[in-house]
Amino acid sequence: MINAFTIKLMTIPLAIGMFSNLAYSQGTKIKTQAGSPLLDRELFFGNPEISSGKLSPDGKFISFMKPYQGIMNVWVKEFAEPFDQARPLTDSKRPLRGYAWTEDGKYILFVKDSNGDENINLFAVDPNAKPAESKETPDSRNLTPLKDVSARIVHASENNPDLLWVGLNDRDKAWHDLYKLKISTGELTMVYQNEDRITGYEFDWDDNLRLLSRTDPAGNTTLLRKDNDKLVPIYETSVTENAGVSGWDAKNENIYLVTNKGDLDLQTLYKLNPETKELEFLESDPEERVDFGGLQMDHNTRKIISTSYTDDKTRYYWRDKTWEANYKFLQEKFPGREIAFQSATEDYSKFLIAVHGDKYAAEAWYFDAQKHELIFQYTPRPELKEVEDYLAPMKSIRYTSSDGLEIPGYLTIPVGMEAKNLPVVILVHGGPKGPRDSWGYNPLVQFLANRGYAVLQPNFRASGGYGKKFLNAGDLQWGKLMQDDITWGVKYLIDEGIADKDRVAIMGGSYGGYATLAGLAFTPDLYACGVDIVGPSNISTLLDSIPPYWEAGRAFLHGMVGDPNTEEGKKRIREASPLFSADKITKPLLIVQGANDPRVKQAEADQIAIALRDRGHEVSYLLADDEGHGFAKPVNRMAMYAEIEAFLADQIGGRYQAEIPEEVAKRLEELRVDVNKVTYQADKE
Repeated sequence: MINAFTIKLMTIPLAIGMFSNLAYSQGTKIKTQAGSPLLDRELFFGNPEISSGKLSPDGKFISFMKPYQGIMNVWVKEFAEPFDQARPLTDSKRPLRGYAWTEDGKYILFVKDSNGDENINLFAVDPNAKPAESKETPDSRNLTPLKDVSARIVHASENNPDLLWVGLNDRDKAWHDLYKLKISTGELTMVYQNEDRITGYEFDWDDNLRLLSRTDPAGNTTLLRKDNDKLVPIYETSVTENAGVSGWDAKNENIYLVTNKGDLDLQTLYKLNPETKELEFLESDPEERVDFGGLQMDHNTRKIISTSYTDDKTRYYWRDKTWEANYKFLQEKFPGREIAFQSATEDYSKFLIAVHGDKYAAEAWYFDAQKHELIFQYTPRPELKEVEDYLAPMKSIRYTSSDGLEIPGYLTIPVGMEAKNLPVVILVHGGPKGPRDSWGYNPLVQFLANRGYAVLQPNFRASGGYGKKFLNAGDLQWGKLMQDDITWGVKYLIDEGIADKDRVAIMGGSYGGYATLAGLAFTPDLYACGVDIVGPSNISTLLDSIPPYWEAGRAFLHGMVGDPNTEEGKKRIREASPLFSADKITKPLLIVQGANDPRVKQAEADQIAIALRDRGHEVSYLLADDEGHGFAKPVNRMAMYAEIEAFLADQIGGRYQAEIPEEVAKRLEELRVDVNKVTYQADKE
């Protein structure tokens, strides 16, 4: 069913050691090397057999993602049918970005873009429809058949499941107008023409548009009450504060507001009456450690089911005793693992749950809450399940940065190895302001650990969830204190004797790619090499090329990196841009880039590649003409990780799987860029 989580998902959202005598063990993709298992990279990065399962609202069907012609697509089956009798519903040539059932089960909705350009259209397919005679899949309808738009689902009606409200930036690329969409016919009706910087629309339980959000050029956001044609301000936050609506109470009188305005450090849950503007405190982290995490609502009773907080792990606080009892029952059945209610029937009597953990392959189970009955459904990666003994535990750690700030993070040590004098990969997450690394199974972490690397994931300042002060401590600190937080993580591992100081690599995507370049440029003696995946090298050109629909966040971006309209800002931006310190980079670099990336454009990769090439420094470059901000297609993904694996093995001495499937090897050669032929013009965008 479409809920707040689904909507969020649908709108968005990574030589030394050349060994021989590798052989497959029976039945699994393990390879043996000197008695130690080397797991095939396909176990981590190949397509899962089945994933993303969802029950239909009436519980009669299960939908899921499964490869169709090598690409993850939507399939469906009756609940009692075996999975091998499922029917494909979509035939996308690119992995889909998300899908959901409508509230009445008549349609499955999905979104996709073109080759990673993030120009998103919304589609509908009838799960009961039969394919045309010459096809294996039924026809899907593009509900937003417009070019160069980034469609967003804003609200799904529970009262009339044929209705959606969507945001479309077809009239003005920078701003989304609000449309009502009739799914059955595709009819679009404009509801609100956005000519006043509206960034959000909030509907109550009865599908009434009650609130809008407006962000001014300075980045201040105002929550507005809709009184007929008037918009009345009711709550305002500055560019360094956050506030968001998480639903309405049962009587549609008050909103649940999550905010860190004013003296608040941690995000806190309140009730706010839009008419009187009266605030009522409801809840903040009982342990006073992290931001308010999530609010789960019962759409039948309109009451709160639970609240959650993500600390080292996620903590749940239950308001509904039945849900709490179900959760505790499942915890007893799956000790040491996490439970996620993945989807449910309309009456919450039956669930599809995900069971997962840091060193476990995930499983999907059917759970009848009334009978307390569990029926196994599938394991996305069954071959990985067979080798769980070789997966490594992820441990939460904390260390002190250069200015005394405590930095949380996660450390993974390879199975069977002592945490002493190891080669290390510093894996830096993207964002930077808001996202964070969390505990759980991470395919890249497990892959690297299996190759013999300790992996550190630092939640540096500006990572989300740790309070406003921690979040804003990263402002104007790109390449400075934010980078120190990563640097001091390396020093911590060296001081603890965990890291071999001569075998430390840095790697990451998006901001993590930037941090990789910054690490090589600003601390050139610290790292042996770096892997930059879709990372900006020149903050100035990054700001010049942001997508038009990011316009509301421009002041937010300037607050992070500096205002290019001021001399001080220009100076800060130049100092923080690794491109202008390329002469200090002395260690090997591997660059990975998608040609259609709308966030970090190809120019960012081209510029740093040219700068290093012209200085005679070692640089390798992979460029995919059919990818955007990260590699989604399986053959590209497999090629990328094969190259990363070989690069790291050559530079810091981990293990390496020499064999590459023919299709992947061919694609890898196509991705490789002759750096000597790379050109860049400042006005070429």
